[in-house]
Amino acid sequence: MSRSRFIGVLMLDTRFPRPLGDAGNVESYGMPARLRVVPNAGSPDIVRDAMPPEHLVQAFILAARELEAEGACAIVSTCGFLIRVQAEIAQAVRVPVMLSALSLVPMVRAAHGKRPVGVLTASASELGPDALCAAGIAPGDVRLAGMEDCGAFKEAILRPKAEQSTQLDQDAIRAAAIAKAEHLCAGTADLAAFVLECGNLPPYAAEIEAATGRRVYSILDGARLIAKRGGLGGFETT
Repeated sequence: MSRSRFIGVLMLDTRFPRPLGDAGNVESYGMPARLRVVPNAGSPDIVRDAMPPEHLVQAFILAARELEAEGACAIVSTCGFLIRVQAEIAQAVRVPVMLSALSLVPMVRAAHGKRPVGVLTASASELGPDALCAAGIAPGDVRLAGMEDCGAFKEAILRPKAEQSTQLDQDAIRAAAIAKAEHLCAGTADLAAFVLECGNLPPYAAEIEAATGRRVYSILDGARLIAKRGGLGGFETT
């Protein structure tokens, strides 16, 4: 008897709400999905300009292997900063792995005439050249804008779990994300598209597209891409 297939989602250990569209909401994928929280992997442990602590790397590998054993046909994550351990986790399992929407940037640039791509990230100050390099991105290929100076985003998402707000001011986060995207467009007239590094930003993708006239890509698009190769091709993401 065959097992039901699903996409596995490695999730940080947080307590803020996960609205529809967030990578940590199973309903965001439009296909069978299963979340796996990695205990003690808090936002400050991952959203930083450094490798995650080794014990957390091993915890992510264990969680990925568990999801694979349960029937995951592909694995993604809720935090694009995990691009730093993409290679280690992909080597640890036999199913396709895309931990970060940053992995989409080279493809998006190629699809849009190799013009610069805007990246909206949880923290531009922490998204250093090593993380970009891990995704195959040259610094000149992208224009970065971070959400770390948005109070509503910072208080709910970037704090340690015990300090995180249990309320999410989506209106404030949406307004900040749109403003940052518009600012990037104003500074780079030939900006081709946007990639949302942060798995908490896809709920606002449609509004960013409407405000800027640029296509917006996220880890949900990455999930659809690798899930189709793993046997979930009949589903569409939201």
